[in-house]
Amino acid sequence: MSDQEQSLDDQITVLPWWQNPLNFIALGLSMLILGAGIGYYLGDSSATPDKNKVDIGFLQDMRYHHDQAVQIAYYYRTSVTDPLPRLNIIAEEILLSQQLESGRMVQLLRSFHAIEANDTGTAMTWMGHAMPIDEMDGLASQGELDSLAAAQGDEASKIFATLMINHHKGGIAMANYAIEHAANNDVINMAKSMIKGQQAEVGELQAILDSLQ
Repeated sequence: MSDQEQSLDDQITVLPWWQNPLNFIALGLSMLILGAGIGYYLGDSSATPDKNKVDIGFLQDMRYHHDQAVQIAYYYRTSVTDPLPRLNIIAEEILLSQQLESGRMVQLLRSFHAIEANDTGTAMTWMGHAMPIDEMDGLASQGELDSLAAAQGDEASKIFATLMINHHKGGIAMANYAIEHAANNDVINMAKSMIKGQQAEVGELQAILDSLQ
């Protein structure tokens, strides 16, 4: 080794691992991930979350309700010619938010050891007025869906906005009932979040619809 190389080695200081800030960051992230994993395992395996028939019924029926909104929004974004830019953005927001909420609803139903979907064909029993599941408040009828499929341009935009306003209003009514009668805080908070988001979208959709008249 030359004198120059020896001099460079002498200038390099190797810090102990506990004095290296990068190691502290890596250790902190590892502990965070480990703690989250342990918390999830303990919560999932030992917790018995509060629930009643409203919690379960709301989640199961709202999943079905969300599915139609996702289908309508997807259709508007992919099949309508000359969609309005702002409506296109709202449709994208519906696709994202309602699919995320559906995933959360599945997670909650699993934590309640309940089936993940209403497979009875009858909905709204948890609200005290049973009806066929495809006739839930706010759902579009097959005739209305056919009208959307047959339309293009501004006419399709009008139908889409109208269907989503009615859809959201039906969902808001369901969420309001859940807030008043559910037992689980996560379900109640989800219902509150749904109302906040969907009421805002109803306002936007109505303004767009008014501009198209």
